Amino acid sequence: MTDDHTPADYEDPPAADAVEPGGDLEQLKLELAEWRDKALRAAAEAENTRRRAEREANDARAYAIQRFARDLFEPADSLERALLAAPREDADPGVHNFLLGIEMTEKSLRSAFERNGLKRIDPTKGAKFDPHLHQAMMEQEDSSAEPGAVLRTMQAGYELFGRVVRPAMVIVAAKSAGAAPPAGGETGGANPYAHADGSGKGAGGAVDTKL
Repeated sequence: MTDDHTPADYEDPPAADAVEPGGDLEQLKLELAEWRDKALRAAAEAENTRRRAEREANDARAYAIQRFARDLFEPADSLERALLAAPREDADPGVHNFLLGIEMTEKSLRSAFERNGLKRIDPTKGAKFDPHLHQAMMEQEDSSAEPGAVLRTMQAGYELFGRVVRPAMVIVAAKSAGAAPPAGGETGGANPYAHADGSGKGAGGAVDTKL
């Protein structure tokens, strides 16, 4: 019986560390890194799209509420003025019940505003004047308050999700007799009581110093 095998058939196989890395493995690693980068970019884009859609939806909702709320500001102001002017010492039961109904209606309207994101701006006496929230209507001399501080709120303001819908109309303490700006707010410098929008009309009009 003859042996058909050659000496080469009995040589040991090459060691594993002697095998040259194949190009297919390196290519797979590159493709894996590429797809991972694409997946991360797609996830980031999807998150940005979601946030943008949510922001646009909130803006649309806020705009709709703002238009509706503006139409209700005047009735709310009228109810508040009615309560302030009402005779509290009247013993007539009919008048008492009537005032109670007005008060409940005014509170209900305020609650509806708050539930929909409308926050009331009603600074108290001595509060610091904020041109972003307040509109100075006039100045008055008052030794009990710091110059430039709010003395009284003539009409409450409102803000919606941090954005002022209507600034609070306030009376401020005069800084000094000589420094008071003339009617119309025309001074050599900027009106310190002008509303932040800089319009000088509506929100942040001129300070009336005649009182």
